[in-house]
Amino acid sequence: MNLSVHRLIPTISTCSSFFIRRRLAHFTFFKDQPDPAHGPTKEMNLCQTIQNALDITLKNDHTAIIFGEDVAFGGVFRCTAELRPKYGADRVFNTPLCEQGIVGFGIGAAVAGATSIAEIQFADYIFPAYDQIVNEAAKYRYRSQNLFNCGRLTIRAPWGAVGHGALYHSQSPEAQFMHTPGIKVVIPRSAIQAKGLLLSCIKDDNPCIFFEPKILYRSAKEDVPLNEYTIPLSKAQIITEGSDITLVSWGTQVHVIRVVAQMAAKENISCEVIDLRTIVPWDVDTICQSVSKTGRLLISHEAPITAGVGAEIAATVSKECFLNLEAPIERICGYDIHPIPHVFEPFYFPSKWRCLEAIKRMINF
Repeated sequence: MNLSVHRLIPTISTCSSFFIRRRLAHFTFFKDQPDPAHGPTKEMNLCQTIQNALDITLKNDHTAIIFGEDVAFGGVFRCTAELRPKYGADRVFNTPLCEQGIVGFGIGAAVAGATSIAEIQFADYIFPAYDQIVNEAAKYRYRSQNLFNCGRLTIRAPWGAVGHGALYHSQSPEAQFMHTPGIKVVIPRSAIQAKGLLLSCIKDDNPCIFFEPKILYRSAKEDVPLNEYTIPLSKAQIITEGSDITLVSWGTQVHVIRVVAQMAAKENISCEVIDLRTIVPWDVDTICQSVSKTGRLLISHEAPITAGVGAEIAATVSKECFLNLEAPIERICGYDIHPIPHVFEPFYFPSKWRCLEAIKRMINF
C-alpha cells in the first residue's frame, strides 16, 4: 500500500507540472516606457488603466455615460469598478443582455449629444450588434448628410485568445469590421498604449470600436501616466528598427513577434517590429516605408488567416512595394478551423516558432 502511494506521488507531481506549463502564457509581456512629458506615473495593469481612462472621461465630460451588461458593479473583468458609486447610477448603469440594444441605445445617446461608451461583455458577442454598428453607427452621418452623427460613440469589448476560451471567448473579429467605412477599430498592446488610444477613441469624431486584449488585463502591468494624454489614431508605431525584415502585428501578438525578433537576432537577422495599433483605417505609409527598406514582410495575428486583416495588408504592400520585395509576403495567423478548440487552443496560436520558421524562409528565398 505504501509502495503504491509512493509511486503515485511522482505521477501527481508530473501532472501538476504539466497543467502549470499548459497555463503559462504563450507570450512574454514587454513593458513600455512612459513619456516623461505626461507627468507622474503609477503602476497599473491594463484593467486598472482602462478604469483610469474612463474615470478621467467621466470627470472631465459631464455628458459621458458608460453602460453595458453588469458594468454597474464593475463588469466581468472589473474595468468599471468604483465608477458607479463615484459618478452615480445615471452615468454608469447596467443594460439588458441585448447587444443590439446596447449599441442601438449608444447610437441614440450619441446623436442626442452624449459621449457614449458602450461595453460588449466579450468581443465574441458583438455579432448581435453587427447590424447596428455597420448599418446605423457607421452610416448615420451619411444618411443625414451630416445633419446628425454618432461620432461620440465608443464601443469597448474584451478581445482575443486567452488559452482556454474556446469557441465563445477567444475570437478576434476585427477583420469583420474592416470592410465598413465610417468606423474606426483600435487594439492596444499594453496599459500605456490602452489609455492613450482609448481616450483618443472617446474624443474622435467617428464611432470607434476599442478591442481590449483580455489576456493582458492582469498580465500587462507597467508605470502608466496619471494625467490625461492621447495617442494618435491610424498611426502605427515602429517599436524596434531593423534592416532585413518587417514584422507587423497588433494586440497580444505584438509581444510574440518581439520575442521572435530577439530569436532572429541571434541568427544575425535584423527585424523591424511594428505595432499597427489602429486596424481601421490602418497606417499604409509606415508599413510600406518599412517594407521598402527591408524588402520582406511578415504579418502575424490571432484571427484565422483567410480574409484576415493580414490579407489586406499583404495585398496593399504587394501593390505599393512590388519592386522592393525580396521574398513573398508571409502571414502567420490562426488556423482556418472553427470553432477554436478548447483543449488544443495553445496549439492554435501563431507561435514564435512558426513566425521564426517563416522568417528563415524569406531570408533564404
